[in-house]
Amino acid sequence: MTEIRIVNLQKEFKDLIAVRDLTITFPSGEVTCLLGPSGCGKTTLMRMIAGLEEPTRGDIYFDDLKVTNMAPSKRNIGMVFQYPVVYRGLNVFRNIELPLIEDKLPQNERKERIREVADIMGIQDDLEKDITQLDNSTRQKVAVAREVARRPKIILFDEPITNVDVDSKDQLKEALKRLTRQLKQTIVYVTHDQTEAMTLADRIALMRDGAILQRDTPRELYNHPNDVFGGWFLGNPGMSFIDLEIVEKNGSKFIEKGFFVQPVRLTGQIKDSKITLGIRPEQIKVTDQPGANSNQAKVVRKALIVGGQVLVTLSMANRVFKAKLPAAQGFPKAEIVYVEFPMNKVTLFGGDGKRANIQMSVVPNA
Repeated sequence: MTEIRIVNLQKEFKDLIAVRDLTITFPSGEVTCLLGPSGCGKTTLMRMIAGLEEPTRGDIYFDDLKVTNMAPSKRNIGMVFQYPVVYRGLNVFRNIELPLIEDKLPQNERKERIREVADIMGIQDDLEKDITQLDNSTRQKVAVAREVARRPKIILFDEPITNVDVDSKDQLKEALKRLTRQLKQTIVYVTHDQTEAMTLADRIALMRDGAILQRDTPRELYNHPNDVFGGWFLGNPGMSFIDLEIVEKNGSKFIEKGFFVQPVRLTGQIKDSKITLGIRPEQIKVTDQPGANSNQAKVVRKALIVGGQVLVTLSMANRVFKAKLPAAQGFPKAEIVYVEFPMNKVTLFGGDGKRANIQMSVVPNA
């Protein structure tokens, strides 16, 4: 297994900076998903790792080996593209076997490796079929199996599910999940689909404008984004954001009245007169009855979404935000509901959009 170390890497296309002065390490034996919107630099970064794109400056290391100017064929990597790359006129077994023959592996070892990856990818019953008999999803499984069977140091996936039909996406995603869990190889996986990233990754590197904003476990990235973009980009929908005023009283700073039931004091590095509260819509508590820590809110809009959940748009203290209710709770029956923001679920962002080093505490009768 091999770690990938990126040092001050930059790629420019005339006036466009596709990757900005990036320094990061992708750990050995982990699946790292490069996640972000189109044009954020994730594919360019992968192509530089593969040797298909030359950096403007900076270096790439596989363990301690500098590969910045090394030819792709010398890097001992496997790469799976958006469209399945297969050899027509050959059956599945032969498609997987050809690179192993090129590597001069003995026949018995070739057979063993092919059977192993075929079982993992769920194509063990397709080995004798001609590649032209298979659908696009199964062909992509063959392309993946061929790269894995070679046992390269690193495998790169460039949005391998993007061009698979909708019905086959989940099937291929499950096969890739089995693969990544069993082999424990160093894998870099490019996607703009957060569901793929959350399903497959050990760590997600969230990219925007050529930079990695945060590299963390899926759960940590989802629950504790480093900036507003991360909170917005992840989730369906993303975080609800509410801009709040900071007021000062007796030398302490508080969130303005009318939003929390009791006064909330702020401590830490407070640099602005306003703060942005972020919370996942499913973490907001919405009920028909008042509670000790809830405020009134007006239902502006409600809609049924995936899984029978209900998405409600609410207005409270002149702020509009979204909350997601479980299917069992159903639609609010009244236009007025009661809302609570659990403080342990709230993330605070400063005026620069970055997560603020600020703590909240309730101070009764302040």
